[in-house]
Amino acid sequence: MKSELRAAVLRRAAERGPGWLAGRSSAGFATTLGPGLDALDAYFGRYLPQLALTAVATPVLVVAIALGDLTSAVVIVCAMPVIPVFMVLIGLATQTLQRRQADALARLGGAFTEAVEGLATLKVFGRARRQVGRIDRVTDEYRRGTLGVLRLSFVSGFALELAASLSVALVAVSIGIRLVDGSLGLGAAMFVLVLAPEAFAPIRQVGADFHAAQDGVEASQAVLDVLAEPQHADPQQAVPESSTVPSRPTGTGDAGALVLSGVTVHRPDVVIGPVDLTAPAGTVVALAGPSGSGKSSLLAALRGVLPHEGTVVVPGPADVSVADRTTWVDQRARLVRGTVAENVTLSAAGGDAAQVRSALGAVGLGVDPGLAVSSGGAGLSGGEAQRVAVARGLYRAAAASTPLVLLDEPTSALDAESEALVVAAVRRLADGGAVVVVASHRPAVVAAADVVVSTTPDGSVAVRTAQAVSA
Repeated sequence: MKSELRAAVLRRAAERGPGWLAGRSSAGFATTLGPGLDALDAYFGRYLPQLALTAVATPVLVVAIALGDLTSAVVIVCAMPVIPVFMVLIGLATQTLQRRQADALARLGGAFTEAVEGLATLKVFGRARRQVGRIDRVTDEYRRGTLGVLRLSFVSGFALELAASLSVALVAVSIGIRLVDGSLGLGAAMFVLVLAPEAFAPIRQVGADFHAAQDGVEASQAVLDVLAEPQHADPQQAVPESSTVPSRPTGTGDAGALVLSGVTVHRPDVVIGPVDLTAPAGTVVALAGPSGSGKSSLLAALRGVLPHEGTVVVPGPADVSVADRTTWVDQRARLVRGTVAENVTLSAAGGDAAQVRSALGAVGLGVDPGLAVSSGGAGLSGGEAQRVAVARGLYRAAAASTPLVLLDEPTSALDAESEALVVAAVRRLADGGAVVVVASHRPAVVAAADVVVSTTPDGSVAVRTAQAVSA
């Protein structure tokens, strides 16, 4: 069940794209899918089996007691509902605390992850020590909340034990009185006294296991809420009802050209577009403009992960998925733990060592392909990590022969010499028959383009040839 829930949520996240995920805490999301759902072990391993045992064993024990002494059975049946009433009342009180604890755990995971991700920057500016106090405060909040939950659990256990003990005491008093007046035999009395506590034990254990299972139930509820959200519930991805929102770019038309027809992207702060463009094979298209003017949003629309109006026709055969026709290089390197070569080949099965060296050489990166790097690119400088990401794109474009290559700020962390090598590599991709779309505000990248799509903060877009821009 845990595996199915995790797979379903990850599929939903992939369908909705990075824009949907960007509006959520990645650390909180990971905490819910990891430790949160792990707590379902108590639900499936203890609570449900105990519930089934109670449903079977309690009626059997009550019937057995009734065969020995009907009066005692009637007393037990009348007293037994007191325990479920206590369980419901305690459960309502516990539910709020458990939900608060789940939120606290997500905040704790988020605080720790953010501190680790930004540790290098924090150390540079001498602010790393301040994060110790911040994490300590969040941890102490979680500790206090955990103690509160435990305190309530112990009190609830005491209440259930008290209710069960009083119920057994009623049976014992009734048996004692009838033993004195001789209306009940000693054998039947001993039989009922032995079974009476066992009749209350299963339902009492259900209450205890219910508290142990609540963490997992809260996490699963959060997961089910994600699965139940409408496709475009995220306000950052919301579009007008009259908009035409293709789920993916289409692949009909000129198989060798990228065609944009009336493409408009709606953001909460601005509407970008419309954009009309036809870029045949061998064209380098530059998306130029200041930061925040919509370059990355247009790239996301080309990739099919951001809702938009209009039509996007991706070059390549229509019977091949858009993902298999596209190479994408993000502005963040997003390196994983492993070697440089493994980061270049990434999802490719059995990487070609010669092609890896060729891709690294094309961006002027002379590091050993076997050099180990940590998650996030630790072990490489910012410029080296960015060039590894560009080399990954070059490797995929060559290995998969993708007709469309998208790059987002591929030279933002590079010096002029390294930038010239990357620009030359981009130009060679286009000369090889691909359509290359690169978002950048660097003059050297824009100068190498055949078509320049200029974006402005107010959302307007102008499409011009490179010659017109130079003039």
